[in-house]
Amino acid sequence: MEPKVKTRTKEEAVVLLQAWWRGTLVRRTLLHAALSAWVIQSWWRQKLARERERRRRAALEFFAQQERAAVRLQAWVRMWRIRRRYCRLLSAARIIQAYWRWRNCHTRGLIQGHYELKEKQLNLQLEISLGAQACRVTQSVPLPIKERPGLLYPVSQPLHQTCFSGGHCSS
Repeated sequence: MEPKVKTRTKEEAVVLLQAWWRGTLVRRTLLHAALSAWVIQSWWRQKLARERERRRRAALEFFAQQERAAVRLQAWVRMWRIRRRYCRLLSAARIIQAYWRWRNCHTRGLIQGHYELKEKQLNLQLEISLGAQACRVTQSVPLPIKERPGLLYPVSQPLHQTCFSGGHCSS
């Protein structure tokens, strides 16, 4: 037996060729549409990623700014507390020093006195106290001063107190 070979008519061949061509055009159009959609989706995903990155950076910068402000505020508060403590310690040290200097002046020695300036001489009256002992010194010193008209001399002035120990005394 001979195999049957199908023979097509010319019209069927044309219809088959047209179907193939239309299928190729549809597939090409669908491929073009799919590629266009892929390009648009890629562009959109890239746009979204950039926007997310921008927002992330903005949030990070805001957080860093808040962190810097908090650190600056904490440093200021620490500085203020340390300065306040330092000022209290300084005040306490000054009180102790003042008491100690007063004690040294009253236990070691003290010089008090007055001076009187007359025309050509200086009269000194000094009182030197050394613990319970006291010594008074009175002395007149001639001054080689030339006469100047209109120059007035003070009559009497107290001398400042001076300690033998070199400390500061309160008047």
